[in-house]
Amino acid sequence: MAHAASPKPLQAHSTGPLRGTITVPGDKSISHRALMFGALAIGRTTAVGLLESEDVMATAAAMRAVGAVIEKQEDGTYAIDGIGLGGLLEPENVIDFGNAGTGVRLTMGIFGTHDIAATFVGDASLSKRPMGRVLDPLRDMGTTVLARSGDRLPASIRGAGQALPITYRVPVPSAQVKSAVLLAGLNAPGITTVIEPVPTRDHTENMLKGFGADISVALNEDGERVIRLKGRPELVPQHIEVPGDPSSAAFAIVAALIVPGSDVTIEKVLLNGHRTGLITTLQEMGGQIEVLNRRQSGGEDIGDIRVRASQLTGVTVPESRAPSMIDEYPVLAVAAAFANGDTHMPGLEELRVKESDRLAAVARGLEANGIPCVEGDDSLTVTGGAHRIGGGVVTTHLDHRIAMAFLVLGLASPDPVTVDDGSVIATSFPTFTTLFEGLGARIVETKGEAA
Repeated sequence: MAHAASPKPLQAHSTGPLRGTITVPGDKSISHRALMFGALAIGRTTAVGLLESEDVMATAAAMRAVGAVIEKQEDGTYAIDGIGLGGLLEPENVIDFGNAGTGVRLTMGIFGTHDIAATFVGDASLSKRPMGRVLDPLRDMGTTVLARSGDRLPASIRGAGQALPITYRVPVPSAQVKSAVLLAGLNAPGITTVIEPVPTRDHTENMLKGFGADISVALNEDGERVIRLKGRPELVPQHIEVPGDPSSAAFAIVAALIVPGSDVTIEKVLLNGHRTGLITTLQEMGGQIEVLNRRQSGGEDIGDIRVRASQLTGVTVPESRAPSMIDEYPVLAVAAAFANGDTHMPGLEELRVKESDRLAAVARGLEANGIPCVEGDDSLTVTGGAHRIGGGVVTTHLDHRIAMAFLVLGLASPDPVTVDDGSVIATSFPTFTTLFEGLGARIVETKGEAA
């Protein structure tokens, strides 16, 4: 699952308005979970629109390694024949998750309460990311862990033969930590409880309910979400239609706002309320964004998003909104570069432990392209306005969202913008370049320069 040894520099040029209608790849969060829950059900689950990215395919490989049969049908539908809770086989080989942080953390949760041993590895980027936030509650449930210093990959676990249900207060807003504990709780007797002081995306809760788990969500007297899951349910196979990923749609949304004369519609986008912080923020900045044909599918809100070029104004983004748009801050920073005045983004400490130190990577990318910004310990302030921008080379640090965000910058800049390695985009959005070219963008491979 390692990325190509030879980097693939890409360069984005300003070429005029972006126009057309596109469908972005399936939501990454739901795709991971469809494969996992399908593997834990007995019988056949089918998934339409599954994201075929490196991250998601790593999860598919992990589920196959413990006995699930996963095959792509002729019509593109994925069929997952599950083995059921408690039925996981011990994997024969190391589980390589490449760059997939969601995949490895949620899979650790599943394996951690099954009586099997497994070793997890990842690429250079994933091997720097902290796993203790997941491994600590698993230890409380009886999982044995052997990991590199700082609870980083490579890591080996031995699942608990008789797992203990726990009550766990999530210390940082993280859907991955919450989900890992809930998935571990599936194979623990009794009630596993997760207390979430700050709400995060709730796909795990929604999908568990859809698969027949006994799960409840309520608010306590302090306004915290309390999630209770009864262990060892019999999960029932489902048919899942995966909507478009809002984190991928974000790049087209921002590009349409900042490239003059653009008018772009993105169809069938997931509109879960825990995932729409970017849209709300861009509308507050003056962005012309309409949600059309809003409907429900598989318990999730979806809709079509029409975006037209707009003059944006800087805002202060509420810190409480960060969990609903944590992956979208790099491309929001690009939008801020074209807004009048300052855009202040507080509460970004989680960006320090993403695929890269995203906060630092965004700041350096902005500076390389002549955009004034101030990087705080957990904040970023971007000054937009009438300065000439572009012409820089951006170091991606093996981070797909850094690469895509700065290619979007290049589409609206007087001078082209180069990213040092576009191959990492395949992690989440393999059709990125093709879709943008269909809207009229110019993104080309280049020899680049040393970044």
